[in-house]
Amino acid sequence: MAEDYLTDDEQWDVVKRWIAENGVWIVGGVVLGAALLFGWRHYQTHENDVALKASGQFGEMTNALAANDAGRARQLADGLIKDFPGSPYADQAQLTRARLAVDEGQDAKAVASLTEVMANSKDTELRHIARLRLARILIDEGKPDDAIKTLAEGTAGAATPGAFAARYHEVRGDAFYAKKDSKSAEKEYKAALVGGDASSVDSALLELKIADLGAPETAALVPAPTPPNKAKP
Repeated sequence: MAEDYLTDDEQWDVVKRWIAENGVWIVGGVVLGAALLFGWRHYQTHENDVALKASGQFGEMTNALAANDAGRARQLADGLIKDFPGSPYADQAQLTRARLAVDEGQDAKAVASLTEVMANSKDTELRHIARLRLARILIDEGKPDDAIKTLAEGTAGAATPGAFAARYHEVRGDAFYAKKDSKSAEKEYKAALVGGDASSVDSALLELKIADLGAPETAALVPAPTPPNKAKP
């Protein structure tokens, strides 16, 4: 290249001309990069502060619930929904408001909160929890067909109940029981008993529900534990 044969002064003149022509863009790029870096760090700090504040407010809400301070719990729940919309904390606050509404006999308010979570939460598990609770409210209101429809919508298409399958069977069984459809209720209760575990359903309660229907003994539905191998003589 021609530059390889220029003197030091000539090469320096070339560099100076290049800087003169492009210096503004270089400086601008450096300034922009610094601004972006500062903005990203500021954003991260802000997000951390928001998460910390939301977590603290959520902790206060759960403490208020544990202390049976419904007024304080509702106030904190309202604040979480207002200040942190679209977050898991807001979803939990909606579930809390639904619980408080049911305790006060205000089912319509509970339905509104549960529907909000069921329709808009980004958390699949919370959507299932809201749907199951809504179905139970509908059963209590004497609307078992609506409850069954609500549960069906939660398992339609690509939606799968996963770990909540046994709970779906149990609540669906309660809906059929309310409809006096003992055969269908028994089928659902047995499906819940076979497919559930101690963390998802109450096996003893399910057995009582089946017994209340006049169904045969359910012991055979639960796999017996494998006996230990006997030592050879």
